[in-house]
Amino acid sequence: MNRISFYTFGCRLNQSETATIEKTFEAKGYKVVDFKDPADIVVVNTCTVTENGDADTRRLVNKISRSNPQARIALVGCQAQMQKENLLTMPSVHWVVGNERKMELAAIIDEHKTSDQPVVITPTISRKSFTVPIAALSSHHTRANLKIQDGCDFFCSFCEIPFARGRARSRVFDDILKEANELAKAGRKEIVLTGINIGTYDFENKTILDVLDALERIEDLKRIRISSIEPTTIPFEVIKRMGKTKLCRHLHIPLQSASNKILKLMKRKYTAEEFSQFILKAHKTVSEICIGTDIIVGFPGETDELFEETLSFVRDLPISYFHVFSYSERTMNKSNQFTDKVPAKTIQKRSEALRALSSRKRQLFLKSLSGTTQNVLFEAKKNGSWPGWTDNYVRLKIKSDENLRNKLIPVKIGSAQELAGQTAW
Repeated sequence: MNRISFYTFGCRLNQSETATIEKTFEAKGYKVVDFKDPADIVVVNTCTVTENGDADTRRLVNKISRSNPQARIALVGCQAQMQKENLLTMPSVHWVVGNERKMELAAIIDEHKTSDQPVVITPTISRKSFTVPIAALSSHHTRANLKIQDGCDFFCSFCEIPFARGRARSRVFDDILKEANELAKAGRKEIVLTGINIGTYDFENKTILDVLDALERIEDLKRIRISSIEPTTIPFEVIKRMGKTKLCRHLHIPLQSASNKILKLMKRKYTAEEFSQFILKAHKTVSEICIGTDIIVGFPGETDELFEETLSFVRDLPISYFHVFSYSERTMNKSNQFTDKVPAKTIQKRSEALRALSSRKRQLFLKSLSGTTQNVLFEAKKNGSWPGWTDNYVRLKIKSDENLRNKLIPVKIGSAQELAGQTAW
């Protein structure tokens, strides 16, 4: 039982943790194979933010058990933490490991490999600062996720994450630097800081600014990117650094709604006016900044008028794109108690309107970059072209006979039509 494959649902933090778990198995002599290939063990890092995430896990497990009936499945992460009883009823599931111990999965599987009984490990999540195991790195990738924080204390009424991930806690500062140096040494040119609520990083009086300062001093590291960050946790000093240091000109901050009535019901920590002021100031401060956001559609009590507030709000702000999520009731959400549920068809119609607007906003952002020169970090050649990313998160590709992989090169941007649909998060 030494062939193992991995599949990840959900956020960038999950992706980061899967990559680390994969390395721990490699260090123990397991052969990591592509998810499409036959494997003895399949590890699925789950997500439970929405009902869709739960359904995706069920569909994938059923697919694995049909196509590879000999495989044993390990379900880890958020859904494992919250729904262990449901997961054990799925075919071929042999291990269910929650967030507190999922990074120990290789040792857990080794210990229980010969057992025929399902193994369930979902202890209470610790509030202590943490370290992350660092294994041998390959130089295959140009970018890497770097986990600096986990958990959340905000308890927004729509969110189950504080229960699935635990309370906010920070990674040991020196442990962050140790992995960052290893990543740079292995050839990673860009690091993406990840966590659940990274703006709340706090270890022995060190903040996210101290993390950025330390990463700046790593010579081989060329870019630092911040993943999704809560609007009330961003020191404006972070914005000032964008484009002037290694910090990328890219900001992804969740709005969720632009109706102050809905924001209050959501237990968000800002008003629409405060959010707007911050976005406008960031846009004025950083040239060619890419700003993205998240929006929840159909929160209980969201009338047509309140939705129009959000639609109009994001139409007028210099936001480059937004991710649209349908409101989803979760077991631990306080919003479950709210009345005035929004019909599914209404949610779908509103979501389509927002996604259409996001597409137009993205086109306007791309058009604004036409004729400019942007530094592009190129990845591996694909289908005859070299794809790469600008620091303000535009994906583009060029033809070249040279080997551009992992090179940071200035490129003059063509028309918006050439770049259409190439931005993502």
